[in-house]
Amino acid sequence: MGSVWTKEGIGQAVKNILKEGMLLFESMAKQLDTYKELRDMIEDILYRGRRIPFSPEQKSINLGVMFGFLKEADGQVAVANRMFEMCLLNLFLAEESRSDVYVQGESDRIQFIKDDRLDMDLVLKKFVEYFDEIYGSSDVKFIEAQGRRFFLLYLKPIINGAGNYYIEAQTRDARRTDVIVDYHGEQFIVALKIWHGNEYNERGEKQLADYLEYYHKDKGYLLSFNFNKNKKIGVNEIRIGNKTVVEAVV
Repeated sequence: MGSVWTKEGIGQAVKNILKEGMLLFESMAKQLDTYKELRDMIEDILYRGRRIPFSPEQKSINLGVMFGFLKEADGQVAVANRMFEMCLLNLFLAEESRSDVYVQGESDRIQFIKDDRLDMDLVLKKFVEYFDEIYGSSDVKFIEAQGRRFFLLYLKPIINGAGNYYIEAQTRDARRTDVIVDYHGEQFIVALKIWHGNEYNERGEKQLADYLEYYHKDKGYLLSFNFNKNKKIGVNEIRIGNKTVVEAVV
């Protein structure tokens, strides 16, 4: 019985709950189909890190609170809890399972799994190659709006059935989002960042190193969507103090 209350046991319980399609989750999906503005707001929060001031007089916010999907957190609109957030992400991503990005992740999956372990270094390398080939010439606004969504779509079929991921609320904003990936009990910290100059980039690297310290991890990952014309696309490994950061630039 004690093994149930390990990190792995709790992670498995979360996967089982999300798979079972509870009536509550089905109800959430129906409400989002009915109220498109509410759905758009939640997608903006989850995918793009949009910070929306909490105002219960606003119709979509009021509906979200009434349904129990949303809450107020430090004056901002937030998804009510992590389980709802994971359910909503799964819902949005499953609806795009026929998209080119999702299909590519599904096709590439076999090369990333070795002895039941996830090779996150290779995941980032292949995503950079794919993204640059397909979307590298897209305009800034498109990549800012869609870049992180595309990475989550690519990652979803790779870990599907064996892992989960969630977006860390404390670091979610328009410029940076941290994704915590659990795969067979192994945890990966992946920071997704919009590039805004070298100084900001160096600060982002330091923030990730601090975050790795908080999670007691020696290695982390940084995916940077860079709009500098002189950028060097690819993956490289850097040291920040006693931490290793694998930085991928697209």
